Amino acid sequence: MRLDRFLSECGICSRKDAAKAAAKGTISVNGAVVKDRSANIDPENDTVTFDGKPVKYSPHTYIMMNKPAGVVSSTEDRGTTVIDLLPDSINKKDLFPAGRLDKNTVGLMLITNDGELAHFLLSPKRHVAKTYNFKVDAPLDPDDVRKLENGVDIGFITKPAKVELKSPTEGRITITEGKYHQIRLMMHAVGTEIIFLERISMGSLILDPALERGAFRPLTAEELSKLKSDAKVGF
Repeated sequence: MRLDRFLSECGICSRKDAAKAAAKGTISVNGAVVKDRSANIDPENDTVTFDGKPVKYSPHTYIMMNKPAGVVSSTEDRGTTVIDLLPDSINKKDLFPAGRLDKNTVGLMLITNDGELAHFLLSPKRHVAKTYNFKVDAPLDPDDVRKLENGVDIGFITKPAKVELKSPTEGRITITEGKYHQIRLMMHAVGTEIIFLERISMGSLILDPALERGAFRPLTAEELSKLKSDAKVGF
């Protein structure tokens, strides 16, 4: 495989940017600096570093995105989708968002083409915890919190949740389900409405605070290892 293709498929940079990086001497293969982006490598056996950091080849792509408001969590829509936010330098074939957020919810989004991992993370049987920051339009009192934590009726009784208030109108909620508009419906059930909602974690994957809205980056090897561990052992 060509070196520039390898880096592109790993989500590190575009082929064009790989040429610039190679010219600067920031790419090494098996400890030796390689300045030719067209050099052939063995992705399974060669050790590639980019800017001093090892790059592990995977047949799958794993991207963390900080989803902005107004963007749809799907692969196709009349409006802008999370896939549309990715540059053409990334191979978008078969990529999809693992776990949808509604159009006005922001925050952590995992984009991948690993259907098996996505299935494990999203399966109702796995009970993967998802945590959100929220703001509501009316104060929540201790009884509201108790109801949310014990389960409320939104067409079905929700599973127990964890709620931590920073103030009567804002806080953090963790759920182990992922029904459409679930948190908005839960808050409505206790007489208040969501005015801001941001997913900050899903299982062990935590939103990188350095990512601005709409920004993205590949998962680190450590993040991916922990996610795969999540999928293996469950919650």
